[in-house]
Amino acid sequence: MNMIAKTPLPDVQSSADTRNMVIQRVGVKSVTYPVRVAAPEGVQSTVAVIDMDVRLPADVKGTHMSRFLEGLEDFDTPLSAETLATLMDEMLERLGADSGTIEMRMPYFVRKSAPVSGVSSLLDHQLTLRAQHDGQRLSITQQIQTPVTSLCPCSKEISLYGAHNQRSHIIIAATLAPGAELPVQDLIDIAETSASCQLWGLLKRPDEKYVTERAYENPKFVEDLVRDIAVALSADPRVARYEVSSENFESIHNHSAFAWLSGPQ
Repeated sequence: MNMIAKTPLPDVQSSADTRNMVIQRVGVKSVTYPVRVAAPEGVQSTVAVIDMDVRLPADVKGTHMSRFLEGLEDFDTPLSAETLATLMDEMLERLGADSGTIEMRMPYFVRKSAPVSGVSSLLDHQLTLRAQHDGQRLSITQQIQTPVTSLCPCSKEISLYGAHNQRSHIIIAATLAPGAELPVQDLIDIAETSASCQLWGLLKRPDEKYVTERAYENPKFVEDLVRDIAVALSADPRVARYEVSSENFESIHNHSAFAWLSGPQ
């Protein structure tokens, strides 16, 4: 008989701590894990980098780190605001905690048709889903980084012909109103509509002509980008709070132009 196997192992994490120090956030960080998320064409498989943590009371020595991963193993539902809230509830119950945070960062692909030729291709975005529970309320934030084109109004105005343009990264972080569902594609649409022109993964020559002329006819400063997006988000009842930023990778400077704002203002 293996007496060692029958001996109960001590639960050191659950033992008492006498230093009287609450740890606001403790957990696991940078866990790479396959997930599924809703996309325009249905459920999309991707790989997320995940942080999960909880609040640790002053009288408890440590949290049970393995239980975070157990929660991910048991979670087999496409990600949405509703299912992320469910994962948060399950994490808090599993860890015996009253507050915590889950953040998932992942590539997110959208299939698009080029504006003239109609050729199909994928365009990648960066999606972040964040759930935060403060012990009383749960908030869900969806953040998307979308690449677009911006063309400088000043350059167009002062030049005899042409204008400098650049690729820009727009980041929208929208905290949802209670009970609201906001498709990620809606945030992408707001970013692309507010830009001088949107991007595509694959373009033919007629498409290149379209995007060049479209950007020229629709010049935007970096300030214009964030303000136009903020106006759209402010009018959306599904959005309780937001942060918007744009970084323009300048084509005539060795630095970027940047703007950020938050609301409601």
